[in-house]
Amino acid sequence: MLETQNDSLDRIAAIDVGTNSFHAIIASVTDKGSLRILSREKEMVRLGDATTDFKHISDQAMERGLRAMKRFSIMAKKSDAHIRAIGTSALREAENKDFFISLIEKETGIHIDVITGIEEARLIYVGALHALPIITQKALVIDIGGGSTESVIGQFGKIHHIHSAKLGSLRLTKRFFPDGIVTSERVNACRTFINGELSTCIRTIKNTGFDTVIGCSGTIHALVQMVYAEKQRKIPETLNGITIQTEDIYARIEHLIHAHTTEERLLIPGMEPKRADIIVAGALILEHYLRMLSVSKLLISAFALREGIVFDTVEKLRDINEYHHLTKLRYDTVYSLCELYKINVEHAEHVKKLALQIFDDTIHRHQLGDEERELLEAASLLHDVGYHISPDQHHHHSQYIISHCIMPGFTNDESQIIGMIARYHRKSHPKRKHPGFSSCSPERQRVISILAGMLRIAEGLDRRQQQLVESLHCDIHDTIMSIALFSKDQALIDIEIWGAERRLSLLEECLGVAITFSTA
Repeated sequence: MLETQNDSLDRIAAIDVGTNSFHAIIASVTDKGSLRILSREKEMVRLGDATTDFKHISDQAMERGLRAMKRFSIMAKKSDAHIRAIGTSALREAENKDFFISLIEKETGIHIDVITGIEEARLIYVGALHALPIITQKALVIDIGGGSTESVIGQFGKIHHIHSAKLGSLRLTKRFFPDGIVTSERVNACRTFINGELSTCIRTIKNTGFDTVIGCSGTIHALVQMVYAEKQRKIPETLNGITIQTEDIYARIEHLIHAHTTEERLLIPGMEPKRADIIVAGALILEHYLRMLSVSKLLISAFALREGIVFDTVEKLRDINEYHHLTKLRYDTVYSLCELYKINVEHAEHVKKLALQIFDDTIHRHQLGDEERELLEAASLLHDVGYHISPDQHHHHSQYIISHCIMPGFTNDESQIIGMIARYHRKSHPKRKHPGFSSCSPERQRVISILAGMLRIAEGLDRRQQQLVESLHCDIHDTIMSIALFSKDQALIDIEIWGAERRLSLLEECLGVAITFSTA
């Protein structure tokens, strides 16, 4: 839905920190669900240009990335926009990504959330879903980036297949065409590699089935422009909704692979100059999907990841503000994990209830917001997921499971934080020497410690997992925090009070208070 409406939600600055290029849009979503784009910017940063395995971001790439993010920051501030920056393939894999993320945050104030390939694919589907009238169709969406390629099949917003492959235009160029020279031997080697990497994915797509195929991203858009130029037709102002015959795409790909040098490819009508050196690799990825799936035509979406970020961010902000709890997608993710790991849901939900009551009653002291409240809610529900592995060390196993499993709707950073909150719900307090915690910023360490402190007390108050402490209320006066406990039978909760008293010190340290319990 691309029309412009007057009544809209607050402005969002969505920044796609990609492997090949950085993109930013300032946009808002109208009350009718349409996207109103106010401005766009793009920088060809080549963040993943240092090594073929993307394990290192070069100093030069960091400098280019910093310049781009400074521009985007100024753009967002001028529009008074809520900023959400998402890092993809290059940042997922780079061993020095933390340094780059810290550099950007220090210089611009923008924090980059790194997401999994699966979460990237989901956001791409969200973007395409709002660009084209495909909600009722079983649509296969393909997005070819610089470092990875995502494919999603969805219908009525429900995802039936989702996949992220370490195949991208920049990645494969560095592997097969590092000097820009294209030969038949190199093309064949690249095609063989793509076939090996995508064989399982292609089989799953065939088994799942689809009605239509949607193409997103710069590689596909560049090929479409070449098709129009070759036919001497004017390239439309927007490619959204255009249908391209795959025969025309195959012809452009053949033209590309017979242009042996970058200089020759620059002479091809419609060629985007900054993409001439990497387009062959990206085109071969698309070719494989189209040929293996016998696709006859390709529908083009102008929206992809960054537009998906806008819609996803607006939905989260709306749900948090209106409902004050986990958004639906996050809710489904958390409860599917509870079911998978056989969590005592009654206990988990009660611990969540008590922890959130502590959070809400002490908000004037800790001054955290709804985003942190969501993290506490998720950690409360998931804190026991590691119990089936080892009851005595289940907090460690819970952290590992939460941090390493696929969690649609959550960024990598969020799943790491949730995992650490769960890890510290018992036994040791957070320490700077602990892996993971030590690499967090001081502010993030503070958030983890406060939320873990609340979870520790809530867990202690349901020590026997019988929900005997029905609710609580916190009052803070100077340096004293009193927690009134409500129960049908006050005499029965002595074990719960004992359990909570053993877990007070972390929250006491964080809030600078002495905590006492009373029965009401």
